[in-house]
Amino acid sequence: MANASSKLTNSGCKRVQLNLGKVAEIPLRHRTNIRSLSKALNFPKSTVHRRIKEGKIRPHSNALKPCLSEDNKRARLRFCLSMLEPNSLQGQPMFKSMYDYVHIDEKWFYISKEAERYYLLPEKEEPHHCCKSKRFITKVMFLAAVAQPRFDENKNEEFSGKIRIWPFTYKGPAKKNNKNCAVGTLETKAIVSVTKDVIRACLIEKVLPAIRSKWPRSSATNTIFIQQDNARPHVDPFDVGFLEAVSRKGFDIRLSYQPPNNPDMNVLDLRYFRVIQSLQYQEVPINIDELVYAVEKLFEELSRETLDHVFVTLQACMLEVMKINSGNNYKLPHMEKRKLMRDGSLPCQIQCEPHVVENALAHLHLSPGF
Repeated sequence: MANASSKLTNSGCKRVQLNLGKVAEIPLRHRTNIRSLSKALNFPKSTVHRRIKEGKIRPHSNALKPCLSEDNKRARLRFCLSMLEPNSLQGQPMFKSMYDYVHIDEKWFYISKEAERYYLLPEKEEPHHCCKSKRFITKVMFLAAVAQPRFDENKNEEFSGKIRIWPFTYKGPAKKNNKNCAVGTLETKAIVSVTKDVIRACLIEKVLPAIRSKWPRSSATNTIFIQQDNARPHVDPFDVGFLEAVSRKGFDIRLSYQPPNNPDMNVLDLRYFRVIQSLQYQEVPINIDELVYAVEKLFEELSRETLDHVFVTLQACMLEVMKINSGNNYKLPHMEKRKLMRDGSLPCQIQCEPHVVENALAHLHLSPGF
């Protein structure tokens, strides 16, 4: 028979009582990691870590967002309202399908990250990762053009939405001998300064022909809007060279701006570029040619479901913007899009509550027929 002293009633280490109410009183700058938080609370790091695992303390990554002026907010709210179906404002408001919009944007793709994480066996040597300067990692700017994918009644793809992605590169002679080529050999080089003339040439010589060749013939007579951000090198909607190039063919293609300081109003900035870049790092390119090949290949291989989901996410973001009267301090909505897609119930147009539209119009002092 066991002794009373051997019973497991009060044995072991006693649980440290942590007053979680004190956490809210600590300035955010002293809550950026477990070490600083434990020091501010005057508790061991292990105690704080246990409370995090238990869910009593929630870790949060805070991304830096653009600072919006009042003019930015008003333009942002007007943009979201303009994306509603005009005929739906009197009944159940609904966002446009966006089938006639092409989103374009540029992004720098780097050949490598400053820091990489690998998983190694204990006896294996750590890989050596180096470059001449962290400030000058090899990079190439790309311009991408995408639209919302289209499907028939049986969910068969009619249009992938992926128009193309183009690198800003050129062929030039090598200025000196190196391990890859001799002096004078033509090699691929990145265009460092992407000016308005470069963007205009890309639009006229590459983007417009690609849209005309890939656009579904069933809607070729509709007006196609190329949406771009407000970067200085971008071409004005009334640019003479662009309008002349558009008038040569039968398509009605127009340029339009998204609200300034609003990357979340473009599907490429919203998520699509991030997906491509995360996959591109796994390709491990060693020169510009391999980097260009990897980005172009991943752009073509990325599933059209991913692009379709980002367009649905864009509508959900615009709905959140209208709910908070044009701010950008909202949480990215999660709709379980993959589950809805499997069930065949993923919407291509999101409905909006009438009171949300009414509040947004009142905030702008507009009438329902704005």
